[in-house]
Amino acid sequence: MYIKRILTIIVLAGCLAGGWFVYHFYDVFFSPNTAFNNEKANIYIPTGAGIGDVREILAPLLKNADDFVTTAEKKGYASNVKAGHYIIKKGMTNNDIVNTLRVNNVPIRISFNNQERLNGLAGRIAQQIEADSVSLMRAFSDSTFLKKNGFTKDNALAMYLPNSYEVFWNISAEGFRDRMLEEYQRFWNDSRKAKASSYGLTEEEIISLAAVVQKETVKADERPRVAGVYLNRIKKGIRLQADPTVIYALKKHTGNFDTVVKRVLYKDLELDSPYNTYKYAGVPPGPITMPDISAIEAVLDAEKHDYLYFVADVTNFGYHKFAKTLAQHNRNRIEYKRWIDKQRIFR
Repeated sequence: MYIKRILTIIVLAGCLAGGWFVYHFYDVFFSPNTAFNNEKANIYIPTGAGIGDVREILAPLLKNADDFVTTAEKKGYASNVKAGHYIIKKGMTNNDIVNTLRVNNVPIRISFNNQERLNGLAGRIAQQIEADSVSLMRAFSDSTFLKKNGFTKDNALAMYLPNSYEVFWNISAEGFRDRMLEEYQRFWNDSRKAKASSYGLTEEEIISLAAVVQKETVKADERPRVAGVYLNRIKKGIRLQADPTVIYALKKHTGNFDTVVKRVLYKDLELDSPYNTYKYAGVPPGPITMPDISAIEAVLDAEKHDYLYFVADVTNFGYHKFAKTLAQHNRNRIEYKRWIDKQRIFR
């Protein structure tokens, strides 16, 4: 009778212990463990991170970070941490969180525009993805890649079409560069290539010309007309004589791209630079800025007319007065010079 009682106590104790273990297991794995009030939290796990790093990242968002680590170890995630961007939702259990971190790397949307140089682009992209600006610059300027794909260091910026793109946060610098090449090749379909060819220009030259057009006018509806002027001048063998290219040449010459030049002086026109279209014929060797797709389309679908000149219209700010003859242009130019002198803009 005594032995039977002992066995009963042992069985009951085992049941209680087992019940506690089951309850604890359930509590660790399946009880809500988030500690934030928003509906979701964005998590960024860097390349090479271990479970300790993940714990540190998640700790401010969890009620019990140790229980998360226990779950991660039991499920095998602790030895197989994956980099990326993940979304943790309010009320998730440790089991939910581990499952999310295993397979749900969520793409992010990045955007860029208005860059004048590759290093500016690298800095802009580095603010949005894991890769730093140094690795991005290295990938962007890789001579083997550029030569293989028909680019030079001068026109490499042309490959990056300003837009919004969906990429993984942990995409490598080379991976991002290659993705942009794919987008560039997709943009240049047969129809656009045919239009470029009809002007006797390459795709990269079209983009370089679009950059000049964009710098000349902020008015999108005027860009096809401005583009038509430049295409007419190229066809006739006349230099573009575009002030924005001189400004870019000055910036490149001084190495100071933060310089603000409101007025191009006669002495500036003498600067010996392939970007100075007062001295060198044709389009610049590379884009002087990153043109919008709308500016590229404005060149491809340029307005057909006989204009060869234009100058800012002081009676309709933002727009320009166009001329077919030099005499007419000089009259327009004198009007503009009087206005700018009156504004006391000397540089």
